Amino acid sequence: MSETYDRLVDLLVDRFEVDRAEIGPDTKFEDLDMDSLFLVELLLVIQSEFRVAVGEDAATPGDTVAAVAALIQEGLSVTSPSAPAASATGERA
Repeated sequence: MSETYDRLVDLLVDRFEVDRAEIGPDTKFEDLDMDSLFLVELLLVIQSEFRVAVGEDAATPGDTVAAVAALIQEGLSVTSPSAPAASATGERA
């Protein structure tokens, strides 16, 4: 899988004490007994750890770990190209 997926799995294991053996790309959060309140907390941690903007309702218990990793990756690809442009526009002519 991707580096983003691996980081998400590490986050689930280290911060949320999920058993690594229970996590796979097609594992749904509801299969891990994680409800929507857990997902709100997870998405807030994702925003902090990955430095991406994701809404508190961006994932549901029926989503897979791979789907959330793809959501993070999408946020990273949107954020990365704009960073250099933002610093360039801050300069005076």
